[in-house]
Amino acid sequence: MWQTAFGIANLLAMAMWAALILLPRKPALLAAILYLGVGLLCLAYALGISAILGGLVDPKGPGGGTVDFTTIEGVRSIFASDGGVTIGWIHYLAFDLFVGLWIARDADAKEFSRLVQAPILFLTFMAGPFGLVVWLLVRERRARKNGRWE
Repeated sequence: MWQTAFGIANLLAMAMWAALILLPRKPALLAAILYLGVGLLCLAYALGISAILGGLVDPKGPGGGTVDFTTIEGVRSIFASDGGVTIGWIHYLAFDLFVGLWIARDADAKEFSRLVQAPILFLTFMAGPFGLVVWLLVRERRARKNGRWE
């Protein structure tokens, strides 16, 4: 079950990232990435974490015990199960795709070329926060020049 969910989430995320980087950004495409990409990943995450925390599947990983988000050991125990790893990965996929969508829209609004955007979006896909911090540094000058911080 978890292997299938993991694979489907990966395929969905990769398809959405490819579309975001390679296709013309028409409103319908952006909506599809937001709702069919980010939205479905968020729904999968919500269902998965609810099932795990509710003890319906993969209850607390191989060590048993209670779920604890306040210690390294507690978080490690969550990720020690296939379900924990899968929902953790889906969490990353959803948030990174959302951030990538924001970067693409922001870059288009600030008239950055796709050649500038593509490596930043790829970096965001591969290493989320690293791509975001690069974008924040790159956009700063143009945002200030245009007199807006959006």
